[in-house]
Amino acid sequence: VFASVGKMSGHDQLALCLCELTRLLWKLLLPLVILCAVLIAVLVLLVLAVRLWLQSSRNARRARDGGPTLAFFHPYCNAGGGGERVLWCAIRALQNRYFYYANVNVVVYTGDLEATGQQILEGARRRFNIVLPRPVRFVFLRHRMLVEPSLFPHFTLLGQSIGSVFLGWEALSELVPDLYVDSMGYAFTLPLFRYFGGCSVGSYVHYPTISTDMLSVVRERNPRFNNPDYVSNSLFLSAFKAVYYCLFALLYGMAGSCSDLIMVNSSWTLGHILSLWRAPNRTSVVYPPCDVSAFLDLPLEEDGDKKCHSIVSVGQFRPEKDHRLQIRAFKKVLERRGAEPGGRETLRLVLVGGCRNQQDEERVLMLRGLCHELGVSDRVEFKLNVPFEELKRELADATIGLHTMWNEHFGIGIVECMAAGKVILAHKSGGPKLDIVVPFEGGQTGFLASDEDSYAEAIEQILALPPASRLQIRRNARQSVARFSDQEFEVCFLAAMEPLMGTLER
Repeated sequence: VFASVGKMSGHDQLALCLCELTRLLWKLLLPLVILCAVLIAVLVLLVLAVRLWLQSSRNARRARDGGPTLAFFHPYCNAGGGGERVLWCAIRALQNRYFYYANVNVVVYTGDLEATGQQILEGARRRFNIVLPRPVRFVFLRHRMLVEPSLFPHFTLLGQSIGSVFLGWEALSELVPDLYVDSMGYAFTLPLFRYFGGCSVGSYVHYPTISTDMLSVVRERNPRFNNPDYVSNSLFLSAFKAVYYCLFALLYGMAGSCSDLIMVNSSWTLGHILSLWRAPNRTSVVYPPCDVSAFLDLPLEEDGDKKCHSIVSVGQFRPEKDHRLQIRAFKKVLERRGAEPGGRETLRLVLVGGCRNQQDEERVLMLRGLCHELGVSDRVEFKLNVPFEELKRELADATIGLHTMWNEHFGIGIVECMAAGKVILAHKSGGPKLDIVVPFEGGQTGFLASDEDSYAEAIEQILALPPASRLQIRRNARQSVARFSDQEFEVCFLAAMEPLMGTLER
């Protein structure tokens, strides 16, 4: 045998070794293949069993309630921001359209355990002047902390997304709806409700969880509130974060593509969602509802006799709103006007907004500290969680409406300021640049800026305008925002929802 082996050529020896190696690999891989097949079969059976259990729960609930159920996933429905205004206007439109002849029941999944359902509805009436025509059922979720960013100091996007799946499972196990709508941006709950719950699913996207702009910030190593200095200053960490963002964007796109219906709130959001979710035939722009009519009773008059001009910012106290930029720009304006007699006393900055949690309240304390550090505390006021009527009073007294968020997805606060007849100064990016602060019938509707100097210069420019010129800009602004009214939202939202609501009626 050894003699015969010795007589084999090098090619024959290599072929023999490859055959032996193939046999060895086959002996090792075959059990693994069988094991994988068994595990996949068990997983499929488990999914089918869970789905059948959930469907039986849904059938029992539907027989008990006497009609189909539409559920909105909005863990922070009592927060008082623009997203909550969309939620309550959407529910009001659906109840007015479908309840009386289709008997559609509406459910809201929420994690606001500190409030009762009645208190939440009263908050919607007080903050947004919205009263629902029919009752709403609330399913209170006990594990909302799973989507709190503070729980994930690192890999926050991934952590919150995984947490949303567990929170979604809690919601699904509590109540299985016929139609599920994610109205707060938790895209990873969509496949859960579609494939496990057997629900039709839709989504209203205020802001993509990840965007190409976020990737650009990391690649270009620009420091932002979500890209701290220690990351932007490190080539390795920046490269690692870019890879992490790319992989997350892939998963986010796969989850979002499960949606049967996709509504986005602006042209800016549309571009990003189309590039990530790749479902153009199921995607449409539905501008969020802005209470335009509630501000039309504020008079439009020349303001040349004003002794003190008020600059008002309307928005939640979240880091991305960049209130620090507002305070620093305001400081520069005061410095420039300080040389004038009584120049400092002719301006004040009013920050109006809601605090969702303790982190927001701590952020307000830091902003107050910044005001004290810059020496502007006497000219800056904070108005937290104010009722609607007080918001109107502040806007009535204001000259300028201020907005500083980079790549704001839309900007309901901007529209409200324009409807109130204020000269708006917004960030030169996102929805404000593409959809809101745009020419109306050839006339100017506001101003755009991007940094401390440009904001300070724009404020100076606005205040230096003749009162008649300011008045014309304010008139243009008010007329231009009619397309963002509650009525326009209801028409567009119901038209977008019609295909899914039709499945409920059958």
